[in-house]
Amino acid sequence: MALSSPHIQRFLLCKLHSRSTAKNRHRNSFTATTTTRSSCCSAIAIDAPSSLTEVPGIRWGSIALQGLREEMEDDIIVRPEGLQGFTFAAVFDGHGGFSSVEFLSANYRDELYKECVEALQGGLLLVEKDFKAIKRALQEAFLKADARLLKRLEMNGEEDESGATSTAVFIGDDELLISHIGDSSAVLCRSGKAEVLTSPHRPIGSSKTSLHEIRRVREAGGWINNGRICGDIAVSRAFGDVRFKTKKNEMLQKGVQEGRWSAKFISRVQLNNDLVVAYPDIYQVTLGSDAEFVVLASDGLWDYMSSSEAVSLVRDQLRKHGNIQQACEALAEAALDRRTQDNVSIIIADFGRTDWQNAPLERQNTILELVQALATIGIVSIGIWFSSQLSL
Repeated sequence: MALSSPHIQRFLLCKLHSRSTAKNRHRNSFTATTTTRSSCCSAIAIDAPSSLTEVPGIRWGSIALQGLREEMEDDIIVRPEGLQGFTFAAVFDGHGGFSSVEFLSANYRDELYKECVEALQGGLLLVEKDFKAIKRALQEAFLKADARLLKRLEMNGEEDESGATSTAVFIGDDELLISHIGDSSAVLCRSGKAEVLTSPHRPIGSSKTSLHEIRRVREAGGWINNGRICGDIAVSRAFGDVRFKTKKNEMLQKGVQEGRWSAKFISRVQLNNDLVVAYPDIYQVTLGSDAEFVVLASDGLWDYMSSSEAVSLVRDQLRKHGNIQQACEALAEAALDRRTQDNVSIIIADFGRTDWQNAPLERQNTILELVQALATIGIVSIGIWFSSQLSL
C-alpha cells in the first residue's frame, strides 16, 4: 500500500532511497517490510487475501522507518503458514550492527521462526493448548537460535559485537501467545483500553522485571552503571552480544586497554554467568470478543509514546477509514513528530471483530482531566510565586 502520510513521504524523500508498492484492492492485507544495510527507510506492502493469514478476519499493517539513526537495524516479519492456524509475527530491534537481526529474521535465514516451528512441532503444541509445553518449547527455540547466532558472530571476528532484541507473537482464533526478550513491546487494545502485555528487560527502574534483571546481572558477576550493564548495554536480554556471553573475559581486557576500568578492578571481577541472556518471558492472553487489535513495536515508538496514546490514535484512525495500513503509518508519523531518535518498527494485527464504522468512542474521564488540569495550574502558580519571592 502507498505511504499515505505526507509527513512520512517527505521523511522518506530526505533519505538516500526509499521503496514502496501501492496496492489497495483488498481491505484485508498482509504487509511485509524489508530493509537493507544502506541508509534507507522502507515500507513495502504485499497484498494477499485474508485466507492466507489462516486466522479468519485478521488484517495486518506494518512499517519500518530508519528514523534519525545512521543505520537501519530493525526488521519485522509476519509468517501466516506452518503453525496449524496460528500466525507468527515478530519485531526485531538490533544494536551494534545489523548482522544479528539479519541472521534471525526473514531477510537472511529466518532462523528464529524456523526454530519456533520445530520446537512447537509445526504448531501442534499450540493447538493442544498445553501452556507449560508451549513455554518450554519457546524457551528452547529462543536459546537454540541464540546459540546458532553466537557461533556465526564468532566466525565474523572480533569486530561483530551486534545483538538483537525480539518480541514475537503467535495469534490464534481465541488466544495470543508472546515470547519476548528486550525492550520492544506488545500492547493489546481491549474495548478501547490499552493492555501492556510485556515488560522491558532493562537493568534500571523499580519494576519487578527490572529488579529481577539487576539482581541476575549482579549475581552473574556484572555491575550496572547508569542503567547499563558494565556501563555499556541498556538491555539485559537479547540475542547475540558475544562480549557479554562467550567473550566476557575479552570484554574485560578490552575495557582495560580502552581505559574504561583498571586492571586492578577487573582482578576482583568474577563473571560466573552470562550478563545478557536470550531466555524469553512467555505470556498467554485470551482473546474474547472485546479484543480489537494488538500493536507490536520497537522501543523507537514506546520511548516516545505511551500505550494508551498509541491505542487511542489507532482506534481514531480505524474509526475514520478502517484501513489498518494507514493507521500503522499514522502511528509511525506520530513517533516522527515527537522526534524519536531511534528506528521505528510497527506491526498491527486487527482481529476483525470490531465494526469500526459503528465503534463507540472511548469515554473520557472528564473529572480526572479536570483534576489534572487544576493540579497543573496549581503547580505553575506555585512556581511563579516561588520565583517572585526569590527575586525580592
